[in-house]
Amino acid sequence: MNPKIYLKGVGMTKFDYSQKHWWQLAFEAAMDALKDSKITMADIGAIVFSGMSSAAGGEHQTHKVSLLSGLFKTNVPIIETPSVCGGGGAAFWTALRLLRDEEIKNVLVLSGEKLVDNRADVTTDWILSAAERVIEQTEGLLFPAQNALVYQQYCQKYGGSHEDLELIAFKNHQNAEKNPKAYYYQRPVTMEKIKDSPVVAEPLRLMDCSLSVNGGAAAIVSKDKTDIEIIGSGFATDYLLTFERKDMTHFAATQIAAKKAFAMADLSPDDIDVAEIHDAFTSVELLSYEDLGFAAPGKGGELIRSGKINLDGKMPINPSGGLKAKGHPISATGLAQIYEIANQLRGNCGERQVKKADIGMAHNIGGAGGSVTVHIFKKL
Repeated sequence: MNPKIYLKGVGMTKFDYSQKHWWQLAFEAAMDALKDSKITMADIGAIVFSGMSSAAGGEHQTHKVSLLSGLFKTNVPIIETPSVCGGGGAAFWTALRLLRDEEIKNVLVLSGEKLVDNRADVTTDWILSAAERVIEQTEGLLFPAQNALVYQQYCQKYGGSHEDLELIAFKNHQNAEKNPKAYYYQRPVTMEKIKDSPVVAEPLRLMDCSLSVNGGAAAIVSKDKTDIEIIGSGFATDYLLTFERKDMTHFAATQIAAKKAFAMADLSPDDIDVAEIHDAFTSVELLSYEDLGFAAPGKGGELIRSGKINLDGKMPINPSGGLKAKGHPISATGLAQIYEIANQLRGNCGERQVKKADIGMAHNIGGAGGSVTVHIFKKL
């Protein structure tokens, strides 16, 4: 990456059912990141925002960049990068490119979402708009059904079982219990509860699905050398219709973005010490093991059964609890992943701290593999 770019600060609110407005959540996360970076808004040369503000309660705002200008009392360029669940990662990817401008030294990347506690019809329509509306959804392919179909096809091709997905859910809930920012902090979930949860779309059960929450997250990227360098960055997209893709059983956008990030970093999957993987559904985490190169095609189940990716394993995945148990506020998720990786590399994660965490990865998906970013970070 030219010039070299560093992670200067990160911030995040607790993920919960807060009644605060989306812009309040974004502002709090930004203030947290500024405090962490030890700079002020006067040092920020540009802002990149990602979010899907609700139409309920008078919060629908299509000119968010101007609202944010007043909120932060700044006249710097502000760019909005909507990419649904992958919005945070897309905003971060965009911010890295803005630093190629000689006049810009620091970029603030932020997101805030008030996803829940709105009118059900509004929130439902809001989420449905992230997928294909005319062909797939009229046939019942909402997100849980769409991802269930992908995993059904995976099982037919490679074999697979729901037991592997149960292990993923259990792992992530165990990790979230130790994360004060997570919704499931100090809220134990047993394997029995996971196994007995109701079927949503066969074979996915309720406890295979990520948790909708409200929250905000932010990061500041800079040309100034810090303790964390951003050494790899990849972004790719794919067809909105899953059945139009060459292979439904994997997300090509993840494979392409990961290949770009690894090539830029001059690393391989074996070099990663800790990773935050987009687990909107437990099946997506399992497929991503393979798409990111951590397991061979069809061998993702072996990876979760091996214990290698548990908190005490060689390469822990989703030590934050992931979307599954930390919570998934749509656009803020990608930046929350980066928040976790930064704190892991700095050794600030307490009970869930990964041993010898020098290289970390954040993997963020929009929709059902429609847009994907992969970023790699190195502790200096």
